[in-house]
Amino acid sequence: MAHTAQRTAAGSGSPAAPALDRLLGTVPALTERLAAGAAAREAEREAERELPYARAQSVRESGLGALRVPPGHGGPGSDLRTLFRVLIDIAAADSNLAQALRPHFGYVERLISRASEEERRRWFAEVVSGALFGNATGETDTKHPGEIRTLLSRSADGGGYRLNGTKFYSTGSLFADYVVVAAVDEQERRVRVLLPRGREGMRLLDDWDGMGQRTTASGTTLLDDVPVRADEVTREPTQQERRTHIGAFHQLYLAAVQVGIARDALRDAVAYARHTARAVRHSGVGHAVDDPLVQHAVGEISALAFGAEATVLRAAESIDQAIATVAEDEVAGTEEQLGSASIDVARAQVIASQAALRAAERLYDVGGASATRRRHNFDRHWRNARTLASHNPVPHKARVVGDHLLNGAGPPSTGFF
Repeated sequence: MAHTAQRTAAGSGSPAAPALDRLLGTVPALTERLAAGAAAREAEREAERELPYARAQSVRESGLGALRVPPGHGGPGSDLRTLFRVLIDIAAADSNLAQALRPHFGYVERLISRASEEERRRWFAEVVSGALFGNATGETDTKHPGEIRTLLSRSADGGGYRLNGTKFYSTGSLFADYVVVAAVDEQERRVRVLLPRGREGMRLLDDWDGMGQRTTASGTTLLDDVPVRADEVTREPTQQERRTHIGAFHQLYLAAVQVGIARDALRDAVAYARHTARAVRHSGVGHAVDDPLVQHAVGEISALAFGAEATVLRAAESIDQAIATVAEDEVAGTEEQLGSASIDVARAQVIASQAALRAAERLYDVGGASATRRRHNFDRHWRNARTLASHNPVPHKARVVGDHLLNGAGPPSTGFF
């Protein structure tokens, strides 16, 4: 398979630059709409198991799903730093929606890194037209995360294939037009199967019952003798073939959502202090906003969000720099750069996770016991941040960074770095 370079954001003289500028210009209005009344809506949606279909549709219609599509395929060709800046803005408005879009943007990166030119022509056109891609890769009945038992086998009549298995963590698939399924064939080789969401024999269930990120549609996908055409199957490279930026991208995405959570906690802290909190009687001030301890809490939350965002964007630049040096079909010489970028991403995950969790805790120092009332739904920040931090445990990220600095060890090539 070809390995095409992905350069930085379209330069000011390129035809794609005006398209990118126009697209980025729509972000403030979109995120303002997404953020309006988010806390109350999320509490209601969680209680009623109401998924944000309309909000996903607004992103589909915005065209932001095509930010990274190269100009040669009809997209604006954004760099990763720009993409992550937009994703942080979306996550600050609605972290569930941002997380639900992770498989889509991850699939676009896979097209950039691992796809043949034929695949790129076919699927970039779908992305530019507004199609969203969901995920059905993870399984819970295996010994280790990442193991796959879902089987792609030849049809009995020899006409194509059949797909059977059960997936979990199918994030965003209920909002998607296509679902990317990880499977193994009869020779136990990894394959990727890309199916339209309504394919016969595929059932998507909203049964995710985690304490946080409750409306990301991260539930079960049941695959019962699903018919598959040959052109819907692609063999996956083994982990040993070469390192790509895909793992680092997926991990940095989690960190970006954490930054959004910290920023959302800051917005709630400021609004609560200004409009709802009462000054503590012995604070010596008449209004909560004049209490030095409230000011300190808000300032600390702001600093946490600010620092985490800067760290995530710096890590995005590291990936940009690593993949900008990769020429067509040139693999040698990139392992060190991609490994270095993965280390930066691991650092960013540690910082962003700590920032989101600390910001979610400090929020309660702004308003006292009344801030814990259910109608405020402030606990969503900690629940969401803790759930994200548990995806690929953050302590392992710090350990890998330490091993790299102490012993020169490279990051694992498991897809989790």
